Amino acid sequence: DAGWRIVRHLTVMAHEGAHALVAALLLRDFHGIELDAKAGGGTYVPTGGLGGVFIHLAGYVGPSLFGLGAAKLIVLRHSATVLWIVFFLLAFLLVGLRRSFGLITVVLTGALVFGLIRFTPMGVQVTGAYGITWLLLLSAVRRVLEIRTGSDDGDKLRGKTGVPRLIWFLIWLAATLAAVAVGGRMLILQA
Repeated sequence: DAGWRIVRHLTVMAHEGAHALVAALLLRDFHGIELDAKAGGGTYVPTGGLGGVFIHLAGYVGPSLFGLGAAKLIVLRHSATVLWIVFFLLAFLLVGLRRSFGLITVVLTGALVFGLIRFTPMGVQVTGAYGITWLLLLSAVRRVLEIRTGSDDGDKLRGKTGVPRLIWFLIWLAATLAAVAVGGRMLILQA
C-alpha cells in the first residue's frame, strides 16, 4: 500500500542510520550510505570482527531503539527535544549519504521536521513527537516481518557467526515487539 511505501523510506533511513551510528561509535572507517527509490539501502563500512556483528545487528533494531529513546524523552516531558534529535540524526545521515535517492528523502524529511520545530505551536510539536515515536516503534516490527529471513544483514551475520538467518529474524522480531511493548506502555501511561 502507498502509505507503507512512504513509511518504509523513513524506516530504512533509521535502519541505515543505525548501522552508521554503531560504526561511528566503534570508530570504523565510513564509506557512505545509499538509499534507493524502492526503500532499500546500504551502509558501506568495514564489518570485520566482533564489531561487524554489532553493526549488522543494529539495522533492524535501530528504529526500535530510536523509538524507545524518543518515548523516554516524551515521558520526561522533552517532546521538543525528540524533534531536534530527529533533525540532527537526519543531518548526520545526510552527511554520510552518497549520491542516491536518499538525498531527496532525507532533505524532505529534515525540512518537514524543521518546519514542525520552527513554525508550529508546542501542542503540535508534542503530537509530532508522539507520531514519530509510534512510527519508529511500529514500522520496525513491520519491516522485520516484511523482510523475514531474506535480509542481507541476516545473511552476513550467518556468515560471521554460523547462526542461521531464521534465528537472526527471530531475535529482531522479539526485540522489535519488546520495544513496542515497552515504548507503547510508556507512551500510553504518559498520555
